[in-house]
Amino acid sequence: MSVQVATVKLADMELKEAVRERPAEAPPVLAATVSPAEPDNCPGIPAPSQPVKGAPASAMKRSDPAQRPREGGEGAGSPEGAVSEAPRTVKKIQFADQKREFNKRPTKIGRRSLSRSISQSSTDSYSSDSSDDETSPRDKQQKNSKGSGDFCVKNIKQAEFGRREIEIAEQEMPALMALRKRAQGEKPLSGAKIVGCTHITAQTAVLIETLGALGAQCRWAACNIYSTLNEVAAALAESGFPVFSWKGESEDDFWWCIDRCVNVEGWQPNMILDDGGDLTHWIYKKYPNMFKKIKGIVEESVTGVHRLYQLSKAGKLCVPAMNVNDSVTKQKFDNLYCCRESILDGLKRTTDMMFGGKQVVVCGYGEVGKGCCAALKAMGSIVYVTEIDPICALQACMDGFRLVKLNEVIRQVDIVITCTGNKNVVTREHLDRMKNGCIVCNMGHSNTEIDVASLRTPELTWERVRSQVDHVIWPDGKRIVLLAEGRLLNLSCSTVPTFVLSITATTQALALIELYNAPEGRYKQDVYLLPKKMDEYVASLHLPTFDAHLTELSDEQAKYLGLNKNGPFKPNYYRY
Repeated sequence: MSVQVATVKLADMELKEAVRERPAEAPPVLAATVSPAEPDNCPGIPAPSQPVKGAPASAMKRSDPAQRPREGGEGAGSPEGAVSEAPRTVKKIQFADQKREFNKRPTKIGRRSLSRSISQSSTDSYSSDSSDDETSPRDKQQKNSKGSGDFCVKNIKQAEFGRREIEIAEQEMPALMALRKRAQGEKPLSGAKIVGCTHITAQTAVLIETLGALGAQCRWAACNIYSTLNEVAAALAESGFPVFSWKGESEDDFWWCIDRCVNVEGWQPNMILDDGGDLTHWIYKKYPNMFKKIKGIVEESVTGVHRLYQLSKAGKLCVPAMNVNDSVTKQKFDNLYCCRESILDGLKRTTDMMFGGKQVVVCGYGEVGKGCCAALKAMGSIVYVTEIDPICALQACMDGFRLVKLNEVIRQVDIVITCTGNKNVVTREHLDRMKNGCIVCNMGHSNTEIDVASLRTPELTWERVRSQVDHVIWPDGKRIVLLAEGRLLNLSCSTVPTFVLSITATTQALALIELYNAPEGRYKQDVYLLPKKMDEYVASLHLPTFDAHLTELSDEQAKYLGLNKNGPFKPNYYRY
């Protein structure tokens, strides 16, 4: 104890001597260690030393960098945490360095970014959710750099960021870029006025800009209230495309955006590109006279195609329609391969779930269901399948999945995935019987597959825990995890592979060109499949990406098979 007192006294004497020798104009050494800043505002940054009342002076001295050990933590240079005084010149350098480091505290934006990374995960791009402005885009007056205000997006200032996303997507969409390059001189869509209602993503933006390069005028809205990338919508608006969409629209906003695309003075569409049939339905309901000038409809979803066939059967389809959904390139690539990858991405981003050993039931074993089942099985999940079609059911059995009725497994499964295109596949009765923590999501287009409306009752509590993730809590404490409020999981909660969307987008572009340029009488007021030759052409445009080389038929072989050497190589009834 006497040694410690002696050390303290010696240190006090050294400090007084240093103060007497210091020039009058120099700032006090101890003042440099005091800062009014709150250490709590700088997580991860050590707070500067502060003099503590009653503490020995030696505890307030700074160490000489030459003598301070590189590791060992604070106070490593002395058993008591006290260190010897450094020369004044070194003190000034240290003070400047420490002040500079201390000032690197998170700004308001930085704190918001940190908070978001902890609480919201990575379900959206940063720019889509980074704005604190809760004002509805409908109430804003925005203009792009050209002075045009014919658009409605979340924030036009995000355009630069969205442009970079579009440029990245272009690198993975070789066929669409090749089509743009080959047909740009011919302008096959010159005079076309296309109104579109699809998911607004970077990949869709490449399609819209390609249609513009081919001569078309376009106006666009979103087919899903959660799938829009705000920065991409801003980039399109900045480029002069009238876009009416933002992430998180209300139902009223959704229909308002579609109406703004259609109901515009001095402009009337002559082509429709739809995804889900909502745009087509709105025009039939509100502006039926527009169909007098519309040359055709291109539809790419199961739900939308089903609506078109209903109109055709009832004799109410006024124009030719192209069923892109059932084209080979859409079914076998977008529906199967795209969903095989994006189902895992969507579930991981929203729930951080481990798939190994989990019990999953997939409702529907079409191409989307096949992709989901294959992905989950590969991750070690135990997968059950429900199906109404005996052919698809037999395929599921032959692929190693157990075919069940939903009621048989609803109490034990950890995840329920719908991909049928139907309604009320998962009812309130099913939801009541699910186990605590069961995850419920939809991979079909529409939000009708899960009876979400039945969950909006007074006895159930909704708790938003992440972007697009809700806990629905029962009175006994049981909760289920509902993703995207029952809407399309992959485009609402994650992303989809750009390369696969290149195939679908190219198919849509070719279908629009075909319907717009077809001579009168080629297509009647009915629903048509994309010609087989076009399907093969779309596939061939993507083969160079893999350095793939097709084998060519000899004249003798072509004659033997009864085929043209350049295709089509399969009849329309062929099942790939």
